Amino acid sequence: MWQTPNLDHLVALTDDTGLIQHAGRDIPNRSTGYCTDDVARGFIVACGAARHEKLRVESLRLGRIYLAFLHDAQIADGRFHNFMSYDRRWLDEVGGDDAIGRAIWALGVGMRHAPRDGWRKLCATLFERALPAVEHLDHPRSWAYASLGIAEAHLATGRERPSFEHALRRVGERLSQAYENARADGWEWFEPTMTYDNARLPEALLRIGGALTDPTFVDLGFRTLDFYESVVIEDRMFVPIGNAGWYPRDGHRARYAQQPLEAAGMVDAALAGHAIRGEIRYRRLAELALEWYYGRNTRDAVMATGGGCFDGLDELGVNRNMGAESTLAYLSSALALAQPAAEVLRIAR
Repeated sequence: MWQTPNLDHLVALTDDTGLIQHAGRDIPNRSTGYCTDDVARGFIVACGAARHEKLRVESLRLGRIYLAFLHDAQIADGRFHNFMSYDRRWLDEVGGDDAIGRAIWALGVGMRHAPRDGWRKLCATLFERALPAVEHLDHPRSWAYASLGIAEAHLATGRERPSFEHALRRVGERLSQAYENARADGWEWFEPTMTYDNARLPEALLRIGGALTDPTFVDLGFRTLDFYESVVIEDRMFVPIGNAGWYPRDGHRARYAQQPLEAAGMVDAALAGHAIRGEIRYRRLAELALEWYYGRNTRDAVMATGGGCFDGLDELGVNRNMGAESTLAYLSSALALAQPAAEVLRIAR
């Protein structure tokens, strides 16, 4: 079992409103304000941290702030604002698809894992209001983020909500169709270009299949996860797709700038695979992704320090700013592997 991380830098980034988006080195940059994207991920981390006795008091304080932000972010039609200025003014009429998907993800996690009953009930209220928005999301990652929350909500309610099952199946079908449209010889993927937060796509299918006990979705999840593994694991090292060019089909993959959220996605996807099949290689795959933060990467650079994480790994060095997205990616990964064992998602075969 891996060591439980500390929350020191997350605490530094958090005030009584929410989670500051960016930092100059390890100092919060207040001028960048807040965003639902980060606060949603922060709430997921707070729920996970609350399972650890030494983090519980701080995680309860942080979780209350983040859930209050999500409550305020929801607009009348169930969708969410994304950007708020430091003086607490919403800067958009409605957030983008990824922000909405991540908010739904966080609320689903809260329905199942929030450390207080009142929080779980509030999450359920906000989740129910947001669920119709899933049908109007237009991007594969947004579908995936939302489905991760719906899978949690489905399990939290004892698999008794047909509307949750319908939404999961709808996302699974949309991801499956995206795969059929993009696949080619030697290209087992959902899009013609592999871009950001890639492992969330196979993870979504694994968790949808696990929640619905549907082997079709699970099989496609493993097929695409295994293909992704073949792209990003080099000599027992996780080398994520860089955002300086991505990886177009029939082209060359970018090796830099590597982003911390890629390792977090691989940790979660691999742990889902391990939970379903029980194969130790998936657990080891999750560990390889976590080791990226600790220096097992293409520059031997330690990315995680003081409970935070540097923002990127570039060809000529490390981006030493420590913003919210990077820190939350590291914390979610470290907390996931600090658990004694992955949650079992057994499905009928």
